[in-house]
Amino acid sequence: MASLLVHPQTTPLRGRVTVPGDKSISHRAVMLGAIAQGTSHVSRWLPAGDPLATLQAIQSLGVPIHITETEPTAWDLVIEGQGMRGLKPGGAVGREPLATGESSSALSPQPSALSPHTLNLRHAGTGIRLLAGLMAGQNFATVLDGSEQLRKRPMRRIVTPLRQMGANISDTDGRAPLTILPAPLHGIELPMNVASAQVKSAVLLAALYAEGETRILEAGPSRDHTERLLVAMGADVTRQDDTVILRPGYDLQAVDLIVPADMSSAAFLLVAAAGVPHSHITITHVGLNETRTGLLDILTQMGAVTEIANAHLTGGEPVGDLTIRFNELHSTDIGGSLVVRAIDEMPIWAVAASQSAGVSTVRDASELRVKEVDRIAVLAGELRKMGVVITEQADGFSVTGPTRLNGAEVDSHDDHRLGMSLAVAALLADSPTLIHQADCVADSFPGFVETMQALGANMTWVENESRES
Repeated sequence: MASLLVHPQTTPLRGRVTVPGDKSISHRAVMLGAIAQGTSHVSRWLPAGDPLATLQAIQSLGVPIHITETEPTAWDLVIEGQGMRGLKPGGAVGREPLATGESSSALSPQPSALSPHTLNLRHAGTGIRLLAGLMAGQNFATVLDGSEQLRKRPMRRIVTPLRQMGANISDTDGRAPLTILPAPLHGIELPMNVASAQVKSAVLLAALYAEGETRILEAGPSRDHTERLLVAMGADVTRQDDTVILRPGYDLQAVDLIVPADMSSAAFLLVAAAGVPHSHITITHVGLNETRTGLLDILTQMGAVTEIANAHLTGGEPVGDLTIRFNELHSTDIGGSLVVRAIDEMPIWAVAASQSAGVSTVRDASELRVKEVDRIAVLAGELRKMGVVITEQADGFSVTGPTRLNGAEVDSHDDHRLGMSLAVAALLADSPTLIHQADCVADSFPGFVETMQALGANMTWVENESRES
């Protein structure tokens, strides 16, 4: 695996760039486009490791997908929807993602002697959890599996409510592989104990195939990309206060969608510009869905100077051009719904906190311990190597700043968000930093290094080198 060498940033970061398309929306666009009536056109789809795993899984279910690479970090997809009951097992199992311009129309499923049909989601937690809901409604058996890393992630949070709907689904000691057999589904009323877009989305996808309405009582705000896209495609989805209601019986209709730039990817650029003196950058066409802008609100609380221009809607999702300028930051305490809206950004927020005056604390973030890795423990261990004063708690951590960081040899632990967080921290260090296993950043942000270089960051890929002094 490649390492990333980052030198201290001695000049401001400046420029106008975009970041790849939203990972959450890219997953959902492929799944829902597959079961829609008609042909969906999806622009600026994210060709990163996790969405690619979902795309390949959908192809293996007999869904033709035509791909055009418009730029290295954006694909245009033409998805030939097969309708609610059109998925079939036995397509391109194990096939690598399609080459540029290649159509999956030649990959029509062939009868398979293997039963059930296995889908390999590799590292994709969103992919496996949402597909569990979708596959629960099919009339053939499926096994959902993935990498050793994915097999460590908890799955009973989705298995339990799906079973309540009548799904015949079994896990492996609470984790993948998941085996799903055909079974009739019925609507339920589901009070959620924690805010989780993945659980909510899995239930909503299963509810499309259920008898009777499904009502989900949310414990707090979580990403609503599934609901927005379902509504855009003609599903009967409504909200009453904190309750999401889906009434089945409607065929989904194909849509044309431009995927917004991913706020979770933009977060790394925002913190870099907030921390490197005199920086001034603009990120275009960023998704500004309020369920995803927690980090932006937190940075504003800490004194960051931001501005939004060209605000508009695409596919029901708010987007705009986001500008941030360097400013001295101060500490803050965060918890509750604000953490839910920024859960994926907590590693990069820790870097911002290390440059802020005072002690910053995050609580109610125990979900970080069951991500690709235990992000609290691993984040704390790696940042300490760089001199960050960070203290773990069971459901969060605290960071004391401002701290002048030191260069070090660190490791991403094959976690894309940790790898990019360490890269931003390295810009603020006093000597070069070498980040091992850094190529995992492509799981969510292909072109991360090139985008940072375009803003003036001094970082380069290396092969198995030790830290330079």
